[in-house]
Amino acid sequence: MPSSYLTHARVILPDRVLENSAVLIEDGRIQAIEPDGASAERVIDLQGQTLMPGLIDLHCDAIEKEAEPRSRVLFPLDFAVAQVDRRNAAAGITTPFHALSFANNEWGVRNNETAAQVVRALRAFRQHSLVDNRVHCRYEVTDETSVPVLQALMEEGAVDLLSVMDHSPGQGQFKTLESYLQYMMGNHAMSREQAEEAAHAKTRAKDGAVTRVQALLAHAQARGIATASHDDDSVQRIATMRNLGVSMSEFPITLDTARAAVSCGLPTILGAPNVLRGQSQSGSMRAIDAIRAGVASCLCSDYQPSTLIAAAFAVAAQTDLSWPQAIALVTANPADACGLSDRGRIAVGQRADLVAVAQVGALPLISHTWSAGRLVFSTHYLPTRSHAAAAPEPQCAAA
Repeated sequence: MPSSYLTHARVILPDRVLENSAVLIEDGRIQAIEPDGASAERVIDLQGQTLMPGLIDLHCDAIEKEAEPRSRVLFPLDFAVAQVDRRNAAAGITTPFHALSFANNEWGVRNNETAAQVVRALRAFRQHSLVDNRVHCRYEVTDETSVPVLQALMEEGAVDLLSVMDHSPGQGQFKTLESYLQYMMGNHAMSREQAEEAAHAKTRAKDGAVTRVQALLAHAQARGIATASHDDDSVQRIATMRNLGVSMSEFPITLDTARAAVSCGLPTILGAPNVLRGQSQSGSMRAIDAIRAGVASCLCSDYQPSTLIAAAFAVAAQTDLSWPQAIALVTANPADACGLSDRGRIAVGQRADLVAVAQVGALPLISHTWSAGRLVFSTHYLPTRSHAAAAPEPQCAAA
């Protein structure tokens, strides 16, 4: 792999920002910062762009839309995996955790058989991957049939993060039965009758959920797999999950819940789309409010990879967080939360997962992505021209 010298960059370090600085990459690692007299096989002038660690995305469902772009329309899984890999490279996400739901035959890709096939397709593609693709398995606690499936995947070493979720109506994301019905009808093309039957089935299947969750979490923890709870909606729920050994809380519903998580040592994960839109899609708390309150540890792209870099820059602009603190929400903090000590920071010896960010009008856009020192995405944005240069004034005809 050729060495690379990245020059004239605004470099985001863990504790400060270096203007007009440089980074040297060798053998897939960061060899030096602002090296004297450095030489490399490839020199890239970043012309003042921001250089920061590659993004680490602990939860993104985008692979589901690549596999099933329309309800019950499935694409070949190797094709879907290749497309989401390219999509993440372009979004600057060098460590995506692809979130796949295990919920029996609930709908489309969100069933045990198809989800397991996607997990294995991701593993099979690893030798060709542009970025370090990882797997986040989401266990729906109302499904007893997926427990052996998930245990088998963990035995194969195919699971990097396990979360437990309860999407039955009346709590969590679906605070009312009607909100659940509207979601199922709108997102999964169910009739009202089908959605009502799904709701009743979920409620009936909650028996034995605690025992199943305990067994799965213990299986994961014995293998060093990071664990998370999903849509925590009360202080009591946080306490229960913490006692079960869960190591993260993703999408806490309220500020009090997020405070409870942080106070007992659970990093919180909130959605970048929530930051970008200024609101939650399900009526939960605004992510920007949690960030301002100091109870947001990480941001994830949730369902749209391109939002992660935009949200990090929005946080830097809209809060009192410093640039290193804002960028840590999508780099160092998620790395720490899931135990990845070799990435998430620009520091000598770290894995050379890096992104360069161009400012295009008001938008921060990824121009370069390096994964373990390999340039996996590169584009060039034309400089903004003045109005006068772009459109010469019309000449009046002679009278």
